[in-house]
Amino acid sequence: MKIIAVIPARYQASRFPGKLMQPLGDSTVIGHTYKNVLQTALFSEVIVATDNDAIQNEIETLGGSVFRSKKEHECGSDRIAEAVEHSDADIVINIQGDEPFLKQKSLKALLEVFETDLNKEIDLASLMIPFNKKKEVENLNNVKVIVDQFNCALYFSRIPIPFYRDKELPKNYFKHIGVYAFRKEALLHFSSSEMTPLEQAEKIECIRYLEQGKKMKMVLTHEISIGIDTPEDLNKAQQFLKK
Repeated sequence: MKIIAVIPARYQASRFPGKLMQPLGDSTVIGHTYKNVLQTALFSEVIVATDNDAIQNEIETLGGSVFRSKKEHECGSDRIAEAVEHSDADIVINIQGDEPFLKQKSLKALLEVFETDLNKEIDLASLMIPFNKKKEVENLNNVKVIVDQFNCALYFSRIPIPFYRDKELPKNYFKHIGVYAFRKEALLHFSSSEMTPLEQAEKIECIRYLEQGKKMKMVLTHEISIGIDTPEDLNKAQQFLKK
């Protein structure tokens, strides 16, 4: 089973334009993410898919492999699908360029989903981490996920789900970490299809898989991850590196 990692790296971001080229430690956000993924030693290839000269130069300076997108894309999955269309990979892991601190343990757990899925029932897998502060649950920048009894995703939203009438924060609020492992066929099917109504409403691309009836396994992790969506997140990441 051939497994590759693709890091979609779009320069423009609505909430924080140019965030991937912001300084982080002795590198940039995208540079730190790339080096972190490479150091896990889990993948046959690590590719950065981008539409930007500065990002391409940054990765190539680090000795990395870059796929230059030829099309305009609405989301990261489409960018990755273009990059792997002619690849012989069986499993493709999408690691967002703004997730510089993912641990090998979490990524390995994603891969184990497919190693144990002998009947190939799982189309994709992703990570979730418990919330421990009410203000994090209420933060609309944090995508929440609810799962069934087998930890398969039921729905994603930016608002707090599920709704609890009790005031005490329950233990089963989970934050979705935007890291996906796909069977290549599921990824290409996604990219060839139209945006679905709930996906369009929430602006969360993984909802399309659920609306299409795909089975998505959520893997629980307790490893700290700081997705960089805002300048405040970048400050948190810089402070995290200093610890």
